[in-house]
Amino acid sequence: MIYFNSDYLEGAHSAIMERMMETNMMQTVGYSCDEICDSARAKVRAACNAPEADVHFLVGGTQTNTTVIAALLRPWQGVVSAVSGHINCHETGAIESTGHKVIALPTPDGKLTAKQVKDYVEWQKNDESEEHIVQPGMVYISHPTETGMLYSKAELTEIFNTCREYGLPLYIDGARLGYGLTADGNDLSLPEIAQLCDVFYIGGTKVGALFGEAVVIMNEKYKKDFRFMIKQRGGMLAKGRLLGIQFDTLFTDDLYTKIARNANDMAYQIRDIFVSNGYLLLFDSPTNQQYPIISDEELAILGKNFGYEYWERVDETHSGVRFCGSWATTQEQVDALREAVNALKK
Repeated sequence: MIYFNSDYLEGAHSAIMERMMETNMMQTVGYSCDEICDSARAKVRAACNAPEADVHFLVGGTQTNTTVIAALLRPWQGVVSAVSGHINCHETGAIESTGHKVIALPTPDGKLTAKQVKDYVEWQKNDESEEHIVQPGMVYISHPTETGMLYSKAELTEIFNTCREYGLPLYIDGARLGYGLTADGNDLSLPEIAQLCDVFYIGGTKVGALFGEAVVIMNEKYKKDFRFMIKQRGGMLAKGRLLGIQFDTLFTDDLYTKIARNANDMAYQIRDIFVSNGYLLLFDSPTNQQYPIISDEELAILGKNFGYEYWERVDETHSGVRFCGSWATTQEQVDALREAVNALKK
């Protein structure tokens, strides 16, 4: 089987594994207070052109989202998200378990707009039952989105300015940020993203690390006591240097973006394999997630040798599915898929 289900099915980049072995018997203090984590923080700040940023390392995406959102909200507040947002669909009510509601707004492509945020905040403020309705306390977006779509610089700027207008922190889930930064058509740099939000995270789990996410806090208001929240939410890894090693390696010699580009290059080939054979796409994604619409009969044939993620029913006989390229996807794997899809049309 060749698996295109997601982008975290392999272990880790070889450079990370080598650093792990090289430092295995090294003694350091715990809880990410070691010199390797300090080096990783410095490299992340440099990549973001943000010397003032606080950088924290957590283990996984759900843990990171839960920790950040719980830290930013007051007890009566909720977080505004696209209805397809990861925190609304794929985190088993983790946000709700903290006592905060996910305020899900409909979007056709997974992208929130500044107007949606403005309209919802104004509606809640002006409703006669205002005090009986969960107050929007922050805005959550992901870049790329769950459907592989990207925010443009203009769109993100407009959302950020709207959040500023209403005093709402903007938080960006960057689980696949590397794939967004290296996508064709992307017009946002990492330093620009850092300046257009209050908090974001750089995903490692899906972009070459064994595990780990780097939270970058830009707004001074949210820096104080954040480590207390990490500890309370079970996110303070005793052997924290394992996280530092990974991000220190990923942010040496631009490794993070170099390996992220591979995922997009492979995904574009996957897209072309299906499009050239007459298949339609559920979403026109510019990133490593591709969504062909395939008949159930053909999926049954492909499923014997290739893994994919089921997405949604399109009609009685067709489904939209997801094929992912990853930092580790090889040309040989893509060529095998090409041969199989071409064979379906013979």
